[in-house]
This record gives sequence, structure tokens and C-alpha cells, in this order.
Amino acid sequence: MLTAFENILPIFALVMIGFGLRKSNFVEADKWQIVDELCFWVLFPALLAHTLIKADFSQIQLGAVTIVMLMAVFLTTILLLGLRAVLRAVWGTKDPQYTTIFQTVSRYHGFIALAIVLELFGEAGAAVIALSFAVLVPINQFINIVVLVVYNGKGDFSVKNVAVTAFKNPIFMAAVAGLLISLFGIPIWKPAVTMLDLLGKAALGLSLLALGAGLSLKAALSPSKEMWVGVLGRLIGIPTLTAGLCLIFGVSGLSAQVMLILASVPAAMNGYVLAKKMGGDAELYASTLTVQTVLSFLTVPIAIWVGEVYFA
Repeated sequence: MLTAFENILPIFALVMIGFGLRKSNFVEADKWQIVDELCFWVLFPALLAHTLIKADFSQIQLGAVTIVMLMAVFLTTILLLGLRAVLRAVWGTKDPQYTTIFQTVSRYHGFIALAIVLELFGEAGAAVIALSFAVLVPINQFINIVVLVVYNGKGDFSVKNVAVTAFKNPIFMAAVAGLLISLFGIPIWKPAVTMLDLLGKAALGLSLLALGAGLSLKAALSPSKEMWVGVLGRLIGIPTLTAGLCLIFGVSGLSAQVMLILASVPAAMNGYVLAKKMGGDAELYASTLTVQTVLSFLTVPIAIWVGEVYFA
């Protein structure tokens, strides 16, 4: 367990440095939006494309891992949709709060997972994370946008518009391009691959700093019942569900260990932007993500330990 803590310490140290830079106003709050945009449109796609182009899928259980990912999304969606009626009846939870719970449980910060996995398993483990982006990003994005649109009370749902928004995501497009190049052995000019590698190396550090800058200590100090649903659902519910699916579908070894890490990281920051723009509860998202990020410093090592002991 101590080794697991030591391996993830640099990742969470960068998050805390980002938080400190923003709180001290050394880097002003509005400047971080530029970093977010740069990561989203340039650095993340380059990192994903390069990782998938170089990925060796022969070392992972490709079919079984894909099934587990899809089943996890399906079951999570069904459970969260059923939870809405319970929360409304028991706590009087409003729809903006519900959509934020949905987002903070179902979304995952794949780049935290990638940083941890690269540290632990190198490129072999990174192939599983990269595959998750190709499989899960468009599906998760589509489902979350649908939930936000359906429950924002404006009645402006359109399958076509939601689909276009989800599938024009640059991270999705880069993941698909990299996956196709890798699977079909399409030759790529070496300088282009080197350029993608250089851009990708900048992505992880900047994204972790930006995550820290986006955390809201003030919001986290005023916790609500809905916040704890998002925290426990993301950090306990999703890893438990993933472990069960890995056992059912026979996923083990490296593939299962990486899947558990992927399941145990906090939600993605881009859900906050969607909550703000599409009628969700952005403050609840900020508080939930902050607490998730802090507690994941404890839950991620547990997930690593479980993977080593029971799935290696």
C-alpha cells in the first residue's frame, strides 16, 4: 500500500500546486481557462492519438475489456436514472442537483488515471486507458448531454444536436484516429509522431495543474447530502461495479488492474462547464469534484492494492 501512495504522490502534488497557484493569484483565475482550452483542443488529442498509435493491444484482453466498459456505462446509467425518483421522494432533490449527481458519478478524469498508469505500468497499461477514451468518451458525453437537456426544463432535446455535440469532441476524434491507425497498421511519418509525442508530454502536467486550479475549497466546506451521493457513487460504487464486472467477464491481470484505477479516479472537470451552460448545479459539481479529488488520494491506492492482490 505504501508503494501505491508513493507512486500517486507526484500526481496529487501537481493538483495541489495548481490549487496553490490559483489561490495565491500567482496565476489569475481567468487565465486557467486558456490552459483548459489548450489542453482540450490540442494537447489531450495529441496525447491520445500518440498513445493509441504506439499501443500494443496484444497485451490486454481487448474484447473482454471493451465489454466491461460498455456494461459499466449501461448499468451505471440505469442505476442513476432509477435513483432520481428516490432522491426526489426522500430529499426533495431538484433536477439541477440530480443532473450534477449523474455527471459526477458517471464521468471520469481519464488523464489522472493515465498519469498513474504510466507511472505503474508504462505504455502497456496506457493502451487500456487510451481504449477507454475511444469507447467511453462519445457514449458518456452523449448520455450526459441527454440527461442535462431532458432535465433542464426547457424541452429543447434533439437527438441530432446532442449526437453532433458528443461526436465532434476533439478527444473522441483523436482517439478514433489513433485507434484506426494502430489496428490497421497505417504508416505515419516519423516527424509527425514525434510532434504528437512532444505535445502529449505537455498535456498531463498542465491538466493536473488545471484540475487543482479548478477545485473549490469554499464549496467543499458546505457539503450537502447530494454531494456525498456523488462522492460515494464515484469513489466506491463505480470501482465496486467494475470489480464485479471484471470477475464476471474474466478480466484479470494488467487489464483488470488498470480498469480498477480508471474506475477509482474523480470526475472530469469538463462536466462543470456543461453544468454551468446547460442548467445543472455548477456549485454542487465544484464541491463534489473537490471532495472526490481529495478522497481519491486514499481510494486510488486501495484500488491499486485490490488489483494487485485479487486480479494480478
